[in-house]
Amino acid sequence: MIRVSFVSTFLVTLVCALVSVIPVAAQTHHDTAHHSFQGAAQWAKEFDDPDRDSWQKPHEVIQALALKPDAVVADIGSGTGYFTVRIAHMVPKGKVYGVDTEPDMMKYLTERAKSMGLTNVIPVQAAPDDPRLPEKVDLIIIVDTFHHIENRARYLTKLHDSLKPDGRIAIIDYRMDSPDGPPVSARSTPDQLKAELSASGYSFLKQYDFLPKQYFLIFEQAKK
Repeated sequence: MIRVSFVSTFLVTLVCALVSVIPVAAQTHHDTAHHSFQGAAQWAKEFDDPDRDSWQKPHEVIQALALKPDAVVADIGSGTGYFTVRIAHMVPKGKVYGVDTEPDMMKYLTERAKSMGLTNVIPVQAAPDDPRLPEKVDLIIIVDTFHHIENRARYLTKLHDSLKPDGRIAIIDYRMDSPDGPPVSARSTPDQLKAELSASGYSFLKQYDFLPKQYFLIFEQAKK
């Protein structure tokens, strides 16, 4: 009887342990909104890997944005500044706000801009639900970050206050068939994204298809 009781107790304990672990694993796999990006120096090895240029095509992306030299740009989810510093070179009379929620990324970007002599790069410590931009901008660019934003409808509505009347939003994120990127369950198709932004008061302007892993969409505020 003691042996049977021990086995039964062991099996119950094992099942309870498995039940408690499985939801956590599933949440870790799918919950991209709470992904931690601490340790900027380590992330820089991935974000700023020279091999990224071959598929991210930053020069072509920035050319497509057709920015004026005095443009004011917000790079939301700027991370270590992969796009931020490149855009800063293209708007010598303008500003680039590098916006991120991770304090260590902001510290890294501050030091990077200083070492490169880019006085027009301004790091902005954002909140998850608020970019906290200090002024209205000509362009908001969101690269590989849109899928991390929670309550996107509210966030997109808030961005209206950060755009100039003729301002634009450029979104670059992973396609459904990309071998890289977040879990497929966290991705959106271009059509889904267009519908989402339309519901939040934006009009679709243009789509570029030269990126091998990502879509590249541009929007403006819907005309009233």
